[in-house]
Amino acid sequence: MGDHPVLFIPGPTEVDLELRQIMAMPMVGHRDPKFVAVVQDVCTRLRGLYQTAQPAAFESCPATALMEAGIRNFVPRGGRSLHLLCGAFSERWLKIAKLCGRDPEGMTVPLGQAHDPALLRARLEKGPPVTAVVITHNETATGVIEPLQQLAATVRETAPDALVLVDVVTSIAGAELRFDDWGLDFAFAGTQKCLALPPGLCTFAASARALARAATIDERGFLLDLPRSLEETNEGKTIATPCVPLVYALQRQLERVAEEGLPQRWARHLAMRDATFGWAATAGMQPFVTDAAARSPTVSCIDALGQDVEALAKKAAAAGFKIDKGYGALKGKAFRIGHMGDHTLARVGELLAAL
Repeated sequence: MGDHPVLFIPGPTEVDLELRQIMAMPMVGHRDPKFVAVVQDVCTRLRGLYQTAQPAAFESCPATALMEAGIRNFVPRGGRSLHLLCGAFSERWLKIAKLCGRDPEGMTVPLGQAHDPALLRARLEKGPPVTAVVITHNETATGVIEPLQQLAATVRETAPDALVLVDVVTSIAGAELRFDDWGLDFAFAGTQKCLALPPGLCTFAASARALARAATIDERGFLLDLPRSLEETNEGKTIATPCVPLVYALQRQLERVAEEGLPQRWARHLAMRDATFGWAATAGMQPFVTDAAARSPTVSCIDALGQDVEALAKKAAAAGFKIDKGYGALKGKAFRIGHMGDHTLARVGELLAAL
């Protein structure tokens, strides 16, 4: 398959040669007028990616930093954030809220399940008031995608003052996401998943009401003061020195996403998921997520039903591919194939044939 194993793990993802070549460019000063124009263009294109007319930007940091920024900017001290827990990454965000001195509450479902909007409605109607509902759209650890549109609508109808904060790390550019139409207030995603770039940048968008909330909260920090970051980055003036070559690659990748079209990109990911689960059925395995509507289009978690996951990973490696052998408690029992970013149905077919 070439000079390196082709990555079918849940991230970082495979990076196309064109994008790698862009990042080999000579260095440019981040205050150079040419780069300032690139930063402004990227911010404009990110609004299209998030499907929002509201401000979007990026920062040179991992997505976990935006989890922390979301808490520090949008949840005041003494405020309660309600976290919809369905796996390791949604649990991480609750842990961060605790470490930021907030009062988070978890609403947990068993691994492999998504949250029921009706149960969320019941909690919001009967429990203590919350300042934010915190959702992981696509839980990478288990291959579950939450019914985000319905969950956000439930929050807006039942607790209209609560902000909707969303981790879209492994969904944006791979699964349907409509920031404005779905009534989201804050969403973020790193570049190393469905955007198929190296890690190093985190993109994000915020609503006007979220920014108004942030303006009332002290101790937002310096680098990740989101109202300031959004304003200055959209002017082309990043608060600190960004990863310049990666910003150029992001600009080109956003052009490529627009050329393909978001609906077509969403459909391609669904087709790769369906092919993967089709192969699993013929191999005597099954989806870990039993509800078909909750199966992620970007990462398939497969219950091996006792088969040798290590042997499967070795088969993949021998053919020039790398797959994941399971996360946390599922390691060796339910493995994951990440088919996100710029992978094609044909390339997924080559992996599945090797397995």
